[in-house]
Amino acid sequence: MLHSVDYYSEDLTKDLRDTVVAFHIQPYKGRTDQSMHDNIKYIIDKYGKHGAFYRFRTSTGRVLPLFYVYDSYLTPPESWTELLTTKGSQSIRGTPYDGVFVALVVEERHKHDILASGFDGMYTYFASNGFSFGSSHQNWKAIKAFCDANNLLFIPSVGPGYVDTAVRAWNNHNTRNRVNGRYYETSLQAALSVRPEIVTITSFNQWHEGTQIERAVPKKTMEHLYLDYLPNQPDHYLQLTRQWAETFNKEKDKWLM
Repeated sequence: MLHSVDYYSEDLTKDLRDTVVAFHIQPYKGRTDQSMHDNIKYIIDKYGKHGAFYRFRTSTGRVLPLFYVYDSYLTPPESWTELLTTKGSQSIRGTPYDGVFVALVVEERHKHDILASGFDGMYTYFASNGFSFGSSHQNWKAIKAFCDANNLLFIPSVGPGYVDTAVRAWNNHNTRNRVNGRYYETSLQAALSVRPEIVTITSFNQWHEGTQIERAVPKKTMEHLYLDYLPNQPDHYLQLTRQWAETFNKEKDKWLM
């Protein structure tokens, strides 16, 4: 399954009518184990029976909602254990609100914090290779080995490129040129090489960060020149995504043989 991290997830080998949603929980003022318990309960009570609510089949055969928790490192492990371990005061484990909870790995030390917190896995989020320990392709093999050894999911994140200097003028060093799709394909190949269960695409509508994969044609305003995909077709990145989703599914079938 290829997931788009920002707000929706979609298996592009299927029709759009089969789109399913996994929640990406952003940090907010006062985010605690108690507030997260309330958030999860609300989400599952309100949307849990909807046909588009994504559920993940775990290695034990359980089918549970999957939640991405962005900037999870802002909350200390001892607080997360109250929510994500069986003995926690706010524990959702073994209840109707249990799920698969995936934390953000930015620094190398976060691997151990994520394990201690009771999370079920980790994802890398950032579309700029080299921006962080977690987002650096060269580290994915080691992170995957750590996850395998500790029964955690490793979910590498990819993107078509990155450029956010229109909103962060100082951040040019993290710009990653699309190279007509080659950066995207290199990222996807790096992700598939570690044999993950899931690959996330950090995209959706982030035009201000240059990670969009939607159809695009040339457009210029008085204030801004929008990225387009020339000399390729407007749907170039959607087609690449479809091709790699098909490749990913075929490769997973081989891994399971």
